[in-house]
Amino acid sequence: MNYVAALEYLYNHLPMFQRLGPAAYKNSLDNTLALDRMLGHPHRGFKSVHVAGTNGKGSVSHMLASVLQEAGFRTGLYTSPHLNDFRERIKVNGKMIGTDAVAGFVTKFVRKNKDLKLSPSFFELTVAMAFEYFRDSKVDIAVVEVGLGGRLDSTNIITPEISVITNISLDHTNLLGNTIEKIAIEKAGIIKENIPVIIGETQPETEELFSRVALEKNSAICFADRDYLPLQNIDTSYTVTSECNVLYRNIMPDLKGAYQEKNILTAVAAIECLKQKGYNIPVCAVVNGLGNVIKNTGLFGRWQVIGLSPKIICDTAHNVGGLKWVVNQLEKERKGKLHVVFGMVNDKETGPVLDLLPKHANYYFTRAQVERAMDEKLLKEKARQHLLYGNCYPTVKEAIEEARKNSSENDLIFIGGSTFIVAEAL
Repeated sequence: MNYVAALEYLYNHLPMFQRLGPAAYKNSLDNTLALDRMLGHPHRGFKSVHVAGTNGKGSVSHMLASVLQEAGFRTGLYTSPHLNDFRERIKVNGKMIGTDAVAGFVTKFVRKNKDLKLSPSFFELTVAMAFEYFRDSKVDIAVVEVGLGGRLDSTNIITPEISVITNISLDHTNLLGNTIEKIAIEKAGIIKENIPVIIGETQPETEELFSRVALEKNSAICFADRDYLPLQNIDTSYTVTSECNVLYRNIMPDLKGAYQEKNILTAVAAIECLKQKGYNIPVCAVVNGLGNVIKNTGLFGRWQVIGLSPKIICDTAHNVGGLKWVVNQLEKERKGKLHVVFGMVNDKETGPVLDLLPKHANYYFTRAQVERAMDEKLLKEKARQHLLYGNCYPTVKEAIEEARKNSSENDLIFIGGSTFIVAEAL
C-alpha cells in the first residue's frame, strides 16, 4: 500500500470526526486498548506530557514542544486536527512523519487486523500510529494533545510526566455535557495518580472540582494564572515572574494573539514542573522556544497574518471561549472597515457564537468543502437573526476574493469560524 492508498483508507474506510462529527465519536477506550495490544504497547516506549482543554491546548502543546526542542530533547508532538496535510498531526523535532511511515503503518494494521477485525475510528488509528512512531523514533519525550474531552479520549492511555488542562468553556456539548462543570469532569479524566497537573486558567466553576480530583489522585496541582504573572513591556516582550522572582525576561512570542498570554503562562508553569522533575531546560531554551514556535513546530492558523493592504488575519477559534478573545483583538486592530469571511460546521450551536460577532462588520458567509460544513445560505439566515448582515458564497476562495474587492488598504479582513475555513484560506 502506498501513501495515497493509505490516506484513502484512513479517510474513507474509518469513521472520521472531521467528516462526520459526533457520529464518529467512540465513548470508550476499548478500541484504543485493543490497538495498543496489537502493536505491542507502544505508548509505554516514551515519556510524555498530556495537554487537554477547550481552548489553547494546541498552542500550549506547540509551545512546550518548541521549548523542549530548544533544550535539546528529541521531541514528539501529536496534535489534531490537521489543516492541510495529514502528517501535520505527528511530528518529531518539528518534522512531519514521512509518507513511507504512514503507508507502512496502515499496511501493517490492515494485515494484522484480518484476524482481530477491530473497527477503530480515524482518530483511534491515528493515535496508535503516533504512539508507535514516537517509540520507534526513540523520542526523549512527546507532547500529546487530547483530541476531545479527556477521560475517554484515545490519548488517555498514557501515563505522562505531567498533565495540563488549559481552560474549560462550552464546546462539543452534545458529547461532553452542557455545563462547564460536566465538561470539566471529562477534562479532569486525564489527571493521573501521583502525576502533577497544571491548570491554565482559574475558573470559579472548575477550581474546586480540579482541586478535589487532584487531592483524590494525590497529584500536586498548580494554577498557572495564580502562580505566575506576565509583565508586558513596550516592545511587546514579556517578563514572567513567580512569587516576585523574575523567571524569564524578554520573551518575544511569535504567536501574536492577545489570548496567547494565558497560554504562555500555562506553558511556563508546565516547564517549571518538568524542571522540578529533573529535566534540564535552560532559561535560553524557554525564551527561544516561546519565540520560535512557528519555526520549530510549524504551527499555523493562530492569529496569522496572511495579507497586507488590506490586512488579512485568520484564526482557528471556533467556540465562544476562543472567539471572545478574537473579537476583542479585532476591535483593537481595526482602523477602517471590518470584513468577516465566516463559516461554521453544522453540529455546533450557532446562537452564542453569532451573538459575539461585531454588528458593524460586512459579512461573507461561506462553507468549507467538508460534509460537516453548514450551508452558507442557512448560516446567513441565522446570522440575520443576530443582526449580522452580508452575502453568501459557495466557496471560501470566492468569499475571500469578494472581501478583497470590497476592501480599501486600511480595512481589515478576518477569516474564521471553523478550522476548515482557515485551512482552505491557507
